[in-house]
Amino acid sequence: MSDRPVWIPACVGIGSNLGEPVRQVRAALSALAGLADTRLVLQSSLYRNPPMGPVEQADYVNAVAIVLTKLTPRRLLGELQRLEWDQGRKRDGSQRWGPRELDLDLLTYAWQCVDEEDLRIPHPGIPARNFVLFPLLEIAPHLHIPAAGPVWKLAVEVDVSNLRRIG
Repeated sequence: MSDRPVWIPACVGIGSNLGEPVRQVRAALSALAGLADTRLVLQSSLYRNPPMGPVEQADYVNAVAIVLTKLTPRRLLGELQRLEWDQGRKRDGSQRWGPRELDLDLLTYAWQCVDEEDLRIPHPGIPARNFVLFPLLEIAPHLHIPAAGPVWKLAVEVDVSNLRRIG
């Protein structure tokens, strides 16, 4: 048996509503493709949608990417947070659901479930977020979200009236 790490599929949610959001999302996709021990294998179209939460702000541009990685979930999360920082996001903890240059969420990591203070896999918001489900539906409709179900089934339960595919 080999000690070499295996390639693990993971889904990453991408969002931006500051600093030319379309450019930010595309730059994030390029940066994901360049991560060490990680390969970008699928990416969705871009979608525009209203922001979550009570803060007045511009619409978001969102996408989802599927990568194959040899990184652990914790290391992959660290790399995602580094990419956010590189694109101008400063985490000060003062505002949840506020405007940001880049937001990268580790949505799934194979079939694994993780429940730690700063890392929850699968991401608990997946079943309620059209801006995650519809990009996933586009590239991985049969993906099974642990403890939630297949993407195609979850997608029929959410409102899409405020979601627009933009490219």
